[in-house]
Amino acid sequence: MERKRDANLMGYKAEHFLNRELSWIEFNRRVLGEAKDKSNPLFERLKFLSITSSNYDEFFMVRVASLKDMVNADYDKKDIAGMRPQKQLDAISEKTHVFVSDQYRIYNRSLLPQLKANGLTILNSFKELTQKQKEFCDEYFAEEVYPVLTPMAVDSSRPFPLIRNKTLNIAALLMKKGDVGGELEFATVQVPQGLPRIVELPGTDNMRYVILLENIIEQNMDKLFLNYDIVSYAPYRIMRNADLDIEEDDASDLLEVIEKQLKKRQWGEAIRLEIQDKMDRRLLSRLKKELKTDESAIYEINGPIDLTFLM
Repeated sequence: MERKRDANLMGYKAEHFLNRELSWIEFNRRVLGEAKDKSNPLFERLKFLSITSSNYDEFFMVRVASLKDMVNADYDKKDIAGMRPQKQLDAISEKTHVFVSDQYRIYNRSLLPQLKANGLTILNSFKELTQKQKEFCDEYFAEEVYPVLTPMAVDSSRPFPLIRNKTLNIAALLMKKGDVGGELEFATVQVPQGLPRIVELPGTDNMRYVILLENIIEQNMDKLFLNYDIVSYAPYRIMRNADLDIEEDDASDLLEVIEKQLKKRQWGEAIRLEIQDKMDRRLLSRLKKELKTDESAIYEINGPIDLTFLM
């Protein structure tokens, strides 16, 4: 059957075919079109935007990861559309950076104003909070958030920690109190997955207010590193290679092999780094170095990282 299929394709022309990965990106753009479509109900548009984000997560962990593996293994064969693995990666990077910009343009310019017009405001920083809302956040942090956080500082005696796949984290640059002009130290804390990412704040009769969990943690970073001054901080998230490599013929217990491979998904090669667009360049430089991430794999986000929370 395979030989017959190959024989039928012997006379094909590459220009008559679309690359599979680029075709998938165009499919996801049609999903994004539903988020942009003002004729759809508002919360349905939020769902579609969330779906585009989760789709891309899986796309990077599996399809982009597979292409990365090909490049690392010096596999240079063209696909049916005439594209070598590295050329596919370059095209994916270019299209995906444009796609992410479009996602956040829709979120910031269309969906947020529409939510506010319908009585729901998503607050992006503590500067926008009333005194009552600030007090609520401080109490929420002390009672619900602080007990489950594990802040990690990095120095000569403590290596850079393993950052789990798809987790949202906050990176920070620290300076010891009183050590003006001293060496900056790196620290990171994972935003806990066991708590709701959307926190509702005291509102009014006409408006409900929510803030994201990472914003509450950012405002209380000084409580996590008591002997340090916080020089800068910003959220980030990494996507790791999660392409499963399973040899079924050699597996005495296939379920056991799959379980091991699924555990390895958390610690594979970092293939995408999402950062806040105003991240301190010194902070970004440290992340790039420790995660071994090249420039094309960095996505600067103008808004909350990981839009799957909109679901």
